[in-house]
Amino acid sequence: MNALYGGDLSEEEQQKRFEEQNKKSEDLVAACMTEQGFEYVPNIVSGSVMSSSGEEWQPEDREWVSQYGYGIINYPGRDTPVEPEQSSPDPNAAYVESLSPSEQAAFYEALYGPQPTEEELQAMNDETGDGGTYEYDWTTAGCSGAAQHETAGADPLQGEEFKTLSDSLNAFWMDMGTGPEFAAVDSEWVACMDEAGQPGFTTQSDASNSISEKYNAFWENASGTEGVSPNSPEVKELGEQEIALALVDLECREKVNYLDRRQEAQFAAEEKFVADHKSELEALKAAAEQARS
Repeated sequence: MNALYGGDLSEEEQQKRFEEQNKKSEDLVAACMTEQGFEYVPNIVSGSVMSSSGEEWQPEDREWVSQYGYGIINYPGRDTPVEPEQSSPDPNAAYVESLSPSEQAAFYEALYGPQPTEEELQAMNDETGDGGTYEYDWTTAGCSGAAQHETAGADPLQGEEFKTLSDSLNAFWMDMGTGPEFAAVDSEWVACMDEAGQPGFTTQSDASNSISEKYNAFWENASGTEGVSPNSPEVKELGEQEIALALVDLECREKVNYLDRRQEAQFAAEEKFVADHKSELEALKAAAEQARS
């Protein structure tokens, strides 16, 4: 997977790769737009592919959990003002503004392809969609899509050669966490939560999800209400419930050795998958390395 997605590169190497791909892609876009009869100056993006708030996320640390719970209502850096990102000016802005409305529409269609239909937009916003999930197609994404495809290269895992492996991987990841080893540790965690006065959960993720659902419901019900903010008494009370639940959850995870046992089961499942699909995975790795060379 590292060979496929560049995870084996250092931060500096990833930054260099990003900059090189961005320049190559923008040069291709410029050539394509010229062929379409438009002016286009390559928009070279500067910046880092890595970003970090500098705040540590420590859901297994008791002191951290005592302050933030699951990090849903309150979280590190919540009250720190966010500095707006400094974006480089678009070198094509003045040219686009000089065009008529119809010419501007033609410019953006040449650059990005036709705008999605209402049905496609619905599918993008809906996991199922009325007619199935909308899938991005670089062949209909204008000069930008063609340039990105040529620069990044086709993902071998999306090709017909590795379709069987892709299907097997998707099924593996979907089923992760459903084996008997996972069920056993979840069952012990549930029993511990019941004994501690926090019943009603069937898996560990249900606990944090219960807070998220309450928080989302609060904002849905408060829609259009004046004076409602993250510092409202109702939110503060829910934050206290979150911390209380998260502390019991942490106690039970520690009691049943939850993380280590889940990780052990995960690694065993991964090792079996690799053994069962070793030749296919090695062929995928070789194809990915060849595409990057």
